[in-house]
Amino acid sequence: MATLLWRVLLAAALVCGIGLLPWLSRTDPALTVLKARSADRAPTPRVLADIRDRLGLDEGPVHLLGQWLGGLPRGDAGRSWLNGTQVAPTVAQALGVSLLLVTVALAVAAGTAALVCARTLWLGAHGRLDGRRTRGGASAMLAALPEFLTASVLATVVGVQLGWLPALGWYGPRWTILPALALGLPAGAVLGRLLDDLLPGALAEPWAAAAAARGLPGRTVAAKAVRRCLPALLPNLGLFVVGLTAGSVAVEQIYDIPGLGRTTLQAALAQDLPVLQAGTLALLLLAAVATGLAALTVRLLTSPALRDGALDSLHRPRRPARGTRPLLYGGLLAAVVVLGLPRDPLALDTGARLQPPSWAHPFGTDALGRDLLARVGHGALDTLLTALAVSVTALAAGVLLGLLPRLSGPLVDTVNAVPPVLAALLVTAVAGSGAATPAIAVATVSWAALAAHTSALLRQERATSHLAATRALGAGRRYLLRHELLPAILPPVTRHALLRLPGVALALASLGFLGLGAQPPAPEWGLLLAENQPYAERAPWAVLAPAAALALLGALAVSAADGVRWPRRRPRPRTATPCASAREPAEGEAR
Repeated sequence: MATLLWRVLLAAALVCGIGLLPWLSRTDPALTVLKARSADRAPTPRVLADIRDRLGLDEGPVHLLGQWLGGLPRGDAGRSWLNGTQVAPTVAQALGVSLLLVTVALAVAAGTAALVCARTLWLGAHGRLDGRRTRGGASAMLAALPEFLTASVLATVVGVQLGWLPALGWYGPRWTILPALALGLPAGAVLGRLLDDLLPGALAEPWAAAAAARGLPGRTVAAKAVRRCLPALLPNLGLFVVGLTAGSVAVEQIYDIPGLGRTTLQAALAQDLPVLQAGTLALLLLAAVATGLAALTVRLLTSPALRDGALDSLHRPRRPARGTRPLLYGGLLAAVVVLGLPRDPLALDTGARLQPPSWAHPFGTDALGRDLLARVGHGALDTLLTALAVSVTALAAGVLLGLLPRLSGPLVDTVNAVPPVLAALLVTAVAGSGAATPAIAVATVSWAALAAHTSALLRQERATSHLAATRALGAGRRYLLRHELLPAILPPVTRHALLRLPGVALALASLGFLGLGAQPPAPEWGLLLAENQPYAERAPWAVLAPAAALALLGALAVSAADGVRWPRRRPRPRTATPCASAREPAEGEAR
């Protein structure tokens, strides 16, 4: 009951905060609505007064919010401030479109995740894994590709040049394939990496050896290994459903899809509060349903084992990776930065517009004749350092809040339902615009997935048999947290945070492009992608250069994550007395 009340309070606070957005940001909602309706019309006092009178703005935000909330029990979400249409049917139709798109995208993500995990599953099911490291370079690069770039390439190549599938509109099942691929491929790569991180622990459990001894087929062992890992993955899958629904704005814009993400974004930019509040409320309800279904499925899969404390840890201590891939990826990225820094990223040469790569311009030039190597190199420092700071902050907040699941569970659902653009608008309204606005906005929402991952792992680790044995030897809560729970939770959550590092970098720069942070001509990687996207067909190198840098960053993050482990102390020799063993068992005995 307390959790339900906490969830309702958070949802009410978010909806009320959105209702106060124009007044918090000290902007005139009448002027914003006028610009959204007709940008060419002069904002005379008479025109603005007429808009205020029609919308009831003079009565104040509290009256407007109470009027909107009072109509919800009757199914009335008000009328749009822009066109006067009923909000509820518009939002319901947009939600249906987004859910259909996300359903197809999840099917694509499931297939992509299966391909990412295929090698580990095959080796483990046939008893040939033997501690071999997984290969994540390709999946990391795929996860790092921005969705709007993937959508543009698919629309241009598959839809326009080859003509295999429709590239614009929303008229039937065939129109869902290309946008679903753009959304599902990166999401599947992330889910596949998370599952691939769990599989070695599942395949090393005693049941796998028993199944092999009984002669069960490899596909049966693989299916049971996936089932064993699902409880730790399902909370993140529920977040993906809501995140894809709210965050598919760019893909819906490119393919002209009337989905909820696009509808919410347009309402946020135009300060169409009835539509924005109704869209946010729909996302919150979707988050509650997705989380509830995920929790129910987890309970059905693991309820007896959680009750009896009969699980085994999926995250055993392992040796760090010793390979040359992190050095290779890091060296390539450092070389791009070192070669680009001596060049001028702002020098214009209109006679060298959209030039292909050459000795003078190794990455080519953009639409203004600026050297792309210089812009990628100079943009790397700010982009990477800010993204790293945001990722570290999100990791710390995610772990700390994830250790308190009753507090963080409803908060995760609420935060995950907020698109980054809306979060940036709320941050701007409270703290003002500036260079730090994108970082604060992305950090505000990026911890949610890490907190959900931490809570899911914590729930399973508390039900492991070795933890029950250690507790029976007299270990206290502090000892269990430091020596048993954190060593099992921190490494996989840290690898998860590293996997999301390229996405954080892209989100920061994308918000800057929307006018909520750094402005052109700053050489931000996301700005480079957005500025050169219209020339992708004529000059593909203009978008390939920053996209390759992002993909390289993703490969570096994942390959470096393979070396993440909890530092383990060597057990000190001590007198073997029953009292000493009961007070603080040795680390080897705890395992």
